[in-house]
Amino acid sequence: MFINVHSYYSLRYGTLKPKDLLEQAQQLGIGCFALTDINTTSACLDIVRLAPEHGIRPVLGVDFRRGAQQQFILLAQNNEGFREINAFLSDCLLPGNEIPQQAPVLPHTFTIYPFNSFSHRELNENEFVGVHETDLNRLKFSSWRQQLHKLVLLHTVSFKDKKDFNTHRLLRSIDNNTLLSKLTVSQQGRETDLLACEASIAKPFHEFPELIVNAKKLLDRCHIDFDVSKGIPQNQNTYTGNEVLDFKLLKKLTYAGIPYRYETAGDKILDRIEKELHIIKEKKFVSYFLINWKILKYARSKQYFYVGRGSGANSVVAYLLRITDVDPIELDLYFERFINLYRKNPPDFDLDFSWKDRDDITAFIFRRFKNTALLTVYNTFKYKASVRELGKVFGLPTLEIELLSKGEYTYKELDKLSRLVITYSKYIQGFPNYLGIHAGGILISEKPIHYYTATFMPPKGFPTTQFDMVVAEDIGLYKFDILSQRGLGKIKDGVSIVKYNHPNLPPIDIHDIKRFKEDERIKDLLRNAKAIGCFYVESPAMRMLLRKLKVDNYLGLVAASSVIRPGVAKSGMMREYILRYRYPEKRKEAHPVMLDIMPETYGVMVYQEDVIKVAHYFGGLTLSEADMLRRGMSGKFRSREEFLKVKQQFFDNCHVSGKSETLTAEVWRQIESFAGYAFAKGHSASYAVESYQSLFLKAYYPLEYMVATLNNGGGFYSAELYVHEARMHGGTIVAPCINHSTSEATIQGTTIFLGLGFLHALEINIIKKILTERQQRGYYESLDDFIDRVVISIEQINILIKANAFRFTNRNKRELLWEAHMKIHKVNLENTELTLFKTKKMNFHTPQLPNTRMEDAFDEMELLGFPLCNPFDLLLAPARSSMRAKKLSAFIGKSVTIEGYLIATKHTATSQGKPMYFGTFLDRDGDFIDTVHFPPVAAAYRFRGKGIYGITGNVMEEFDCISIEVTKMVRYPIIQDPRYSDIQSRSSSVKNFNRRIRPVQKV
Repeated sequence: MFINVHSYYSLRYGTLKPKDLLEQAQQLGIGCFALTDINTTSACLDIVRLAPEHGIRPVLGVDFRRGAQQQFILLAQNNEGFREINAFLSDCLLPGNEIPQQAPVLPHTFTIYPFNSFSHRELNENEFVGVHETDLNRLKFSSWRQQLHKLVLLHTVSFKDKKDFNTHRLLRSIDNNTLLSKLTVSQQGRETDLLACEASIAKPFHEFPELIVNAKKLLDRCHIDFDVSKGIPQNQNTYTGNEVLDFKLLKKLTYAGIPYRYETAGDKILDRIEKELHIIKEKKFVSYFLINWKILKYARSKQYFYVGRGSGANSVVAYLLRITDVDPIELDLYFERFINLYRKNPPDFDLDFSWKDRDDITAFIFRRFKNTALLTVYNTFKYKASVRELGKVFGLPTLEIELLSKGEYTYKELDKLSRLVITYSKYIQGFPNYLGIHAGGILISEKPIHYYTATFMPPKGFPTTQFDMVVAEDIGLYKFDILSQRGLGKIKDGVSIVKYNHPNLPPIDIHDIKRFKEDERIKDLLRNAKAIGCFYVESPAMRMLLRKLKVDNYLGLVAASSVIRPGVAKSGMMREYILRYRYPEKRKEAHPVMLDIMPETYGVMVYQEDVIKVAHYFGGLTLSEADMLRRGMSGKFRSREEFLKVKQQFFDNCHVSGKSETLTAEVWRQIESFAGYAFAKGHSASYAVESYQSLFLKAYYPLEYMVATLNNGGGFYSAELYVHEARMHGGTIVAPCINHSTSEATIQGTTIFLGLGFLHALEINIIKKILTERQQRGYYESLDDFIDRVVISIEQINILIKANAFRFTNRNKRELLWEAHMKIHKVNLENTELTLFKTKKMNFHTPQLPNTRMEDAFDEMELLGFPLCNPFDLLLAPARSSMRAKKLSAFIGKSVTIEGYLIATKHTATSQGKPMYFGTFLDRDGDFIDTVHFPPVAAAYRFRGKGIYGITGNVMEEFDCISIEVTKMVRYPIIQDPRYSDIQSRSSSVKNFNRRIRPVQKV
């Protein structure tokens, strides 16, 4: 008789987690209920999966509401009815649509209207009216007494107790953006909307027992059948429409790809192909391969760059289909990590595209394949955000809310309201808040998407499911990952920029990875970690690792790409790997079994595959159990009990085989600490391929590559460092110019013009106007010419003048600003038609207003975010130390003081949980300084934002890497901003600045 039950997926309304809902229903002896979340079917299939464990038969439906006001409930009679409900709800959720007052006629559904708002009319066969306990007095005097067969008991379930009801009211306040004290009755549910035993719900209806019977009959007539236990793939079954033809096509494409990948294909390759094809066919993954092939065939036709990574790189078939660029034969990647006969989950291809190309790929998939949808993610309430939201709901002052969110309080000293904020913030932490879009997951199903879920339409404009990837996998819908990254955009743009800046060079084959692996320039960059801007190898941690390993080959880079992952470091095996890599005699310390399992990495677990190998060969688990262990440690397990059972099996097997408890525990510790963060070897290899492409461009065309890096949002660091890197490679960096700059950075020879888009406050429509007008009628001749041709506000032209974008006029910035104010302050911002003759501009006599390079530097910091001069030239006092990064190796074990410009910081914690930091600085010559800040120093000498610091500490050396263990750190003051200082101090600052600053080339 429970026909209106909500979980907490009734967003900002319900409070019951699906599992808690089922457990409580089981305790109350409820054998059947209808899950009818508000305007969503997010929890439906999860309830279907979990319900049998609790002896409950679920019915599915939706509670259609406008805000908190119930319009009607739809229950699915069967799977077709569920599809009809999903399709109807999806239409209601489209932009511009709303929930109607009356439900449409859906043949396989039941409709229940609330008694208190239903206008009496003739009901269809599948329509009913739901009567709540509060409606009984009205019912006694209503004409509905003659139509009791059309009435059903309607008891809404949204929470389990008083605390839950209070939580519900807080959620409703957040949803309505109102104070709790101003929340109206119409904006919330009833306090009695609780899950209770059938007897207590039925008691008030003793005069109308028919309503109880009718509600039960309604539930008895609803039957949903989703078999989520077998994990049968529900993806598009075939590519061509015929399984036999699909396999013939896959085989044909595989063998046709051999000449592109291999000069000759020996028995090893041919045997591997046949083995893989057999397993792919048997596991019914043929269409999955062909769909990926089709997507990437389209990408190549559009000349889009892409990387196929993940465990899919373990497949030679994928390599031959050009889904991946990693040769699994060369790297000895075993196919069983990707697909094996014991593995239930499907293959996994992560396809990375440039961030500029990904949307078109997505659009192609939706055009080409029929039943397609993006995957959602549940964006949940986070603790700090919840504190802020609830603080506003309770009306707390902003300052108090900030202190609570930062944890800067003593609980016992808090007042009642602040304690409530903390209590309920912890309680709603993890509740779903709103639906977002998965980073790249796309479903292509055999049946219509609405057979499984309703969809909504986010700004991207593609239908998106209401359940996430975990639920999708449970029912056999496996996602295609279409991801974006800026690294590919940098490579693609880098090739294009080289082409226009060096028109006489032959075309670059950026896919010639074999040549790149042997290139001496690239090897030198790797060995010396000179990889700023290069994909995955530019971070401070990776830069130090490359130096420690002295990596100069492909296999070494593949290993380094996984060794750098948090899990390997956490397990202590990163250091052990470095030791065994550098000192062969250390390899003898590895356990013989571990060394035999992983000879390539000296007995150290580096890749995800190593977990499977160790679990299988060392721990005696089957391949199926070993893969379950790997997935469990990656957070992908569904059953914690199942995972613990496999863990126990590991220990039992080791005991039976005579391995000591100490050794077993240590091996397990290594597995447990790193498995969740490790890369598959094929994944690391895919990253290494992309690294080689970016390293090639950096080695031979560093300026062009830095321009591409700037235009693709940089990388690990801010734009300032890439500007610095270009300067270190001989580039001349100049401010944006209205005659030479585009929206992005451009290069002419060795001169790099920063783009107009780099000016933070300059509007996009103004940039478009400037560029369109320049393209149509040529360069701007003067300020007057610009004002005549481009309609612009005084605020926007101020930005351009202060950024020195009119320097071609050879006029002082201050004069130009003065003149612009006289001529534009009353300008009509409507677009005007050009006239045949130009009106002569009135010229004003402006006073002598000199402008200095020092003022330019502060304008640049304001408009670009960084100065184009050397930041050390802005110091208030001259250099206090002559120490440079290049000299540090001569001072190992000694204390030094050096000046450094802060580039990046990394916060971490000691094993005791105390905060510490790593710092990255540039010295006056532009070379890197790496620092370590242990907890006492980190607490005493904090980073105080961007700037130049005096760093005192002990010079340390480990594996040829130099760093400073900081004992003291001070941020140095810079000169006063001359734009706002008095004449005397301005004059003094100018003299100091001009003594230090380097000459700047005018362009």
